[in-house]
Amino acid sequence: MSKTVVYDVQVVFGDCDPAGIVFFPNFSKWMDASSLNFFMKCGIPPWRELVKTRGIVGTPLLEINTKFIRTATYGETIQVHTSVQEWREKVFVHKHVVMRGETVLCEGTEVRAFCIKHPEDPDRIKAIPVPEDIKALCS
Repeated sequence: MSKTVVYDVQVVFGDCDPAGIVFFPNFSKWMDASSLNFFMKCGIPPWRELVKTRGIVGTPLLEINTKFIRTATYGETIQVHTSVQEWREKVFVHKHVVMRGETVLCEGTEVRAFCIKHPEDPDRIKAIPVPEDIKALCS
């Protein structure tokens, strides 16, 4: 099982639709931000540093699944609880639970891969096996 890291989000007026309800793509934006935050809180350098030292350009999103349960509005502080649900050879599944206090607002999973620039075509990227040292830092 991996660590769980909490990412705080202050919902602002611009995050909402005309009815004052958070526009649904913003949950995906916050989960994406929480994904990077997860690795940084586990002691992994930001991608701009890893690309210099190890060639890892980041963890692009391959698949996303989101279940919306409750709404949120501006002026609220919400928390994105992020952990790794599953490690596979070249991909991992990030689990996000978005909460307002004890109330679950949204649950989501993301399938992502650690990638480098493709050695034969630098305009493309290539998935690599999940680095064991990164996996260990996140456990």
